[in-house]
Amino acid sequence: MSSIAESILDAAERRMRGGGFNGFSFREVADDVGIKSSSVHYHFPTKEKLAAAVVHRYADRLGERIDRELAGGVDPYDVLTNAFRGTVLSANRMCPVTVLGAGSLGLPEEVAAEVRRFFRMCLGKLVGAGLLPDEATELLAIITGGMVVSAALNDSTTYDRATVKLWRSHRAI
Repeated sequence: MSSIAESILDAAERRMRGGGFNGFSFREVADDVGIKSSSVHYHFPTKEKLAAAVVHRYADRLGERIDRELAGGVDPYDVLTNAFRGTVLSANRMCPVTVLGAGSLGLPEEVAAEVRRFFRMCLGKLVGAGLLPDEATELLAIITGGMVVSAALNDSTTYDRATVKLWRSHRAI
């Protein structure tokens, strides 16, 4: 992928973190990158294709991180909690897929399919690491919910309060 396409994806991701699918336009992304909107269309013919590409790239990157840490023996609770905690503490504060997931009923199918792929990937990796399906679902729900509440309150400690009890109860087993 070209550096321009990567820059377009980066700009769209930043905007999607704050406003979801409706939080960006090709013109805004083009302005962020310093190119014409026709150049955005050249790389990503539709907004749906751009949003789906952002989610796909994000899922692949997170999946690689999860695989790497799990292969190193890191506890799956720690892997996922810390991955999303880094997002909560970042300037963007929200996972773009969590933002999209909250509004997934109104997403174009191409984007919704990538959102489903992301959440299924997370659950699959957690189950593959030894969690029961219910445990994996609970962990992912608490993490993403904690992220949403933390962003809404503009208080990153809310995320830690949401996840620490779950982490401690897992450690006690």
